[in-house]
Amino acid sequence: MKKIFTTTFLILCVSLITNAQTIVNGELKGLLEKSLTYFPKVKEVEASVQLAENKLKLTELNKYPDFTIDASYAYVRPKIEVPFGENTFQFAPIHNVSGAVNGTYALIDFGRLKASIEKSKLELQSAHHVAAQLQNTLFTQISQLYFQIIYAQKAIQIQDQIIGLLNENKKVVDAQLANGSAIQLDALTMQSKIDNENNRKIDLETNLKKLLNLLKYATGVETVKQGDLVLNIKNYTYDEALQFAIDHNPSLAIARDKTSIAKSDVAISKLADKPFIGAKASMGSKNGYLPTINDPKFNYNAGIGLSIPLFNGGKIKQLVKIQEKGLELSEINVASLVHETEKDIQAALIDINSSQNRIKNAATQIEQAALAQKLSATKLKNGTTTPLEITSTNADYQKALLNQLQYQFQLCNAQIELLKIMGIELVN
Repeated sequence: MKKIFTTTFLILCVSLITNAQTIVNGELKGLLEKSLTYFPKVKEVEASVQLAENKLKLTELNKYPDFTIDASYAYVRPKIEVPFGENTFQFAPIHNVSGAVNGTYALIDFGRLKASIEKSKLELQSAHHVAAQLQNTLFTQISQLYFQIIYAQKAIQIQDQIIGLLNENKKVVDAQLANGSAIQLDALTMQSKIDNENNRKIDLETNLKKLLNLLKYATGVETVKQGDLVLNIKNYTYDEALQFAIDHNPSLAIARDKTSIAKSDVAISKLADKPFIGAKASMGSKNGYLPTINDPKFNYNAGIGLSIPLFNGGKIKQLVKIQEKGLELSEINVASLVHETEKDIQAALIDINSSQNRIKNAATQIEQAALAQKLSATKLKNGTTTPLEITSTNADYQKALLNQLQYQFQLCNAQIELLKIMGIELVN
């Protein structure tokens, strides 16, 4: 029984890993990975993360004592001396020299350093979330661009298919024109339709070139193989999608980070009216000691200092009040983003469900239009139909194919939008 349970668990884990890795196909996965090293904005965000890491390290270094080496020389005139009988007694040298190693250390700061380190950690966490947000946005845009390219490629294929059918029908009309069973207008009508479809193909090819140029700008890649308008994701319920978004959406994480940082600012400001206890020590050599005032002598000192804030005109209280209001605004912003996320998830799920239903209905429409096109082509060969009818059935067949393609593209876009809102990583 234990062996069966273990085997089942392993199969489930492998299944979950496989599902996580096959959201996008290999080509799109490669494009997304290349964008992380090619797109300039990514390097900028990575630099901001490194900056936050350095700031945290700097803050943590404040827990160590500070040491300085001080040296000085002073020429003092007039002499500090007093007559004593027939002699003159000098209290201080003319040439004053000193050198010492000084150290200071905060003994008790009542939580100031701890609060500052915590704030720096939150800022670093926020920097990581900003990087995740950029990756989420970049991956979404590249995925949408990729599927636009696939859509354009497949639309061109449909155009080629339609143009091919029209050319075949044109040959039939030309043959009928030659034997006198058709008129010149029939041939011109067919050629006009072919020219119109060729112009539409040119528009699609022009748009495809522009899309590939955008892809090169973002990833450095300018070619895309023929792919499918498919994303392998499960059908999420509203509650599943919302809970995942609350846990993983980078924008929500950044908003919560801002709230946490605002709380840290309030806590740090409230500590400003607490006392401060520090230790200070010094060790070195200097002259000026009686009776041989010109000879340098070893000296040292050590002590503890206490600083207690008494009055600052209410500036700290006012600062805390301002920061508490900023904290309140941050909390309102989080609630607002959650509310907006709820709306966006619901809209994405509606679009997904609508597109899936339309794709199912489009299959029947394509079957009917294809059959009608074949029948009209047969009738044209038999001379029992007109070019107008064959043109109409070809247009219906083309429209059905393009509608299905459009619904597949809309489904991919809606799924990508849902994944973006949920914060799901397209590349693990």
